[in-house]
Amino acid sequence: MSRWIEVDENIHQYISEHLPAEPEVLQALHERTANMEGAGMQISHEQAQFMRVLLQSLKAKNTIEIGVYTGYSTLITAQCLPEDGRVIACDISDEWTSIAKPFWQKAGQDSKIDLRLAPAAQTMKSLIAEGRNGSFDFVFIDADKTGYDEYYELALELLRPGGLIALDNCLWGGKVADTNNREEDTLALKTLNKKIASDSRVIAYLAPVGDGLYLASKC
Repeated sequence: MSRWIEVDENIHQYISEHLPAEPEVLQALHERTANMEGAGMQISHEQAQFMRVLLQSLKAKNTIEIGVYTGYSTLITAQCLPEDGRVIACDISDEWTSIAKPFWQKAGQDSKIDLRLAPAAQTMKSLIAEGRNGSFDFVFIDADKTGYDEYYELALELLRPGGLIALDNCLWGGKVADTNNREEDTLALKTLNKKIASDSRVIAYLAPVGDGLYLASKC
């Protein structure tokens, strides 16, 4: 018989207590960001560890991140890559990403991070124009929700077979399950969630991690 458990505060605390401790530099970056405007855009320690497991299992070397904010998830990704690995980090905010740079340097990971301050779709299209199709192992999408569908399609072009897309916020605080919610971001996520669920190009699972992490492995 299958089981379903509600992750209440006690269960969440139990999970947190059974995760490995983060390196000091990651803790410092997370704390630096915690009280900032838009701090909710930063992923949790629990989601960070989940991503570590994914990246290590993939033996990822070449990755893309759409939406950097202050660089916490970017640093986690870089730490999982080999010395010659790279994460192409896409964002449009110099203000927020400038907070990230000293932490990347302190962690000794800045040489693995290729920060590109430009619209993410533009950066991804330039990679396709360079012939980088099918050469990436992992794409993490955590940016403007109305742009998710385009990022998803471009990511599929750039990923190798067996590569993985992880799309954050796909449960959107439960709003995607509200049939009466007609907000633009919610509708964009609902439409994409439905598309991915029936997309024969991927094997996918919507994981209740953080605010919902949709995982799509390219066939």
